Amino acid sequence: MSSKNRKAVPEAMAALEQFKFEVANEIGVPLKKGYNGDLTSAQNGYVGGYMVKKMIEAQERSMAGK
Repeated sequence: MSSKNRKAVPEAMAALEQFKFEVANEIGVPLKKGYNGDLTSAQNGYVGGYMVKKMIEAQERSMAGK
């Protein structure tokens, strides 16, 4: 079994990339396009975790009809 990291909706790739940069900026992580090897795993994890939190909140609002 291959473990490739594929997007469930490939059409959303550009929007997710933009969202990642917005979240990083919001939480103060100096994410840049291209190589980000100078960031710690904690910084990268914080960006990803915060993205998930915001996506869940948006879905909950949507489900609540707001």
